[in-house]
Amino acid sequence: MTRLTRNAARVSRSGPARAGAPAPPPEDCRLPDGFAVELAADTHRSHDGHLMLGGSPPRLLRLGPAAVRLLADGRFVVRDAGSATLARRLLDAGVAHPRPAPAPVRDTTLAVPVRDRADQLDGLLTALRADPATSDLPLLVVDDGSRAPDVLARVARRHGARLLTHPRNLGPAAARNTALRHARTAFVAFCDSDVLPGPGWLAPLLAHFADPAVALAAPRIVALPVLGPGLLDRYEQVRSPLDMGEREGPIVPVSMLSYVPSATLVVRRSAVGAGFDEGMRVGEDVDLCMRLHAAGWRLRYVPHVRVGHRHRTDLRAWLAQRAGYGTGAADLALRHPGRVPPLYAAPWSLAACALLLRGRPLPAAGALALTAVTAVRVTRRMPDADRPARAGTLLALAALRGTGEQLLRCATRHHWPLALGAAAVSRRARWFLAVAALAEGLADHHRSGTSLGPLTHTAIRRLDDLAYGWGVWQGALRRRTTEPLRPRLALPLRGRRARRPWEPRPVAPTSHQPEPATVETW
Repeated sequence: MTRLTRNAARVSRSGPARAGAPAPPPEDCRLPDGFAVELAADTHRSHDGHLMLGGSPPRLLRLGPAAVRLLADGRFVVRDAGSATLARRLLDAGVAHPRPAPAPVRDTTLAVPVRDRADQLDGLLTALRADPATSDLPLLVVDDGSRAPDVLARVARRHGARLLTHPRNLGPAAARNTALRHARTAFVAFCDSDVLPGPGWLAPLLAHFADPAVALAAPRIVALPVLGPGLLDRYEQVRSPLDMGEREGPIVPVSMLSYVPSATLVVRRSAVGAGFDEGMRVGEDVDLCMRLHAAGWRLRYVPHVRVGHRHRTDLRAWLAQRAGYGTGAADLALRHPGRVPPLYAAPWSLAACALLLRGRPLPAAGALALTAVTAVRVTRRMPDADRPARAGTLLALAALRGTGEQLLRCATRHHWPLALGAAAVSRRARWFLAVAALAEGLADHHRSGTSLGPLTHTAIRRLDDLAYGWGVWQGALRRRTTEPLRPRLALPLRGRRARRPWEPRPVAPTSHQPEPATVETW
């Protein structure tokens, strides 16, 4: 046994990273002078610039005169404490995106956790060494209990990588943590063995660490092209669970972008503390994102950087993978209560949807009345909008639509065993489940732009949801909890504004920092 193998064995016997260990908070959250921010393309502004709506969940921001002047052309550069505070507020709200200056690729270790897959490892290391920006970076390969370790050792040696070996399989979290412990650089870039990054992928991610509060930056994971793609290949091209989409933004719980997968990501080594939770075989990347966010760190998703991934497209392996992902929901829900709900909606919108499902005139009128009351309340909160009544009505209708879509997803994904049981005894439930399964699938087919036919896409999506939902129930039964199945109500805040679960821990402003913007949420 080599010295490195003995060291790894000692680490493995010392036990896993403590479950749920909090990440250390950032020491400095002030954006540096020269840091640029730009309003997101989907942020709506009033004509006078004093009111903005955007982000996920949607935020309503009211800006003072100084902030309006800074944002006159939709972009500004941090020059002082006031502009730094405004930039931070806009970035955290998701209504603006960072535009950091190009950064050199340095002080970074490339880390590859792997078990077997020697041919894929060889392809990845070849790509990393062929890229001028990463060709000379230190490279760690962690063999997590491979059945043929000698083959992996030869591949690592051929590419000049340092090999760390686990004598038995400890899981991807433990493999990444071994790399973290041996890295001596400020940043660590993790790449799974089944990814293939293109040239120039690392520099745009490292540029985001010019923000001292950024702990993690991740690219978009897309399907590698294959010859003669089958049905599952074509479905994975548009609906892989690793592909977080084309929308740039901060990674925050209870939002459209609540985590990023660990297939490829870059972390600030000083921020991640004990690293990944080694007690989790699934969902350890989601857990890390949530712990970093809770500690006050910022996390960025950078979709214009794309990394190819070899998706599973054998039906049995594909279904097993989806079910496996579902089993992690229980552990995540227990570690982070209320952060991974299957449904998150306001009580009024749930009541309105329930009334609409009755399919009768009187309940439908009640749903209309609830929506109208909400529209009036929202309108009163934004009297300075260009067209307050129209804006309030559109926002209320958008909330109702969003809740309806969530209910469709719950019936066909997380709660399909309950929906199926109800359908067995109720004709109305059978009708609702059939409509939900078809309507949600056809709507997703339209949004995805897939080359699959509508019914084929819908059928595969239902298989996807059945497998994932089955995994959720397996995990819930194993942990004896209903936490991952419980919906969560979006209740209004009372009194002094409290921190919502998706907001990072607030950083106390210094006395000389002005308040350029006041934030209201809806």
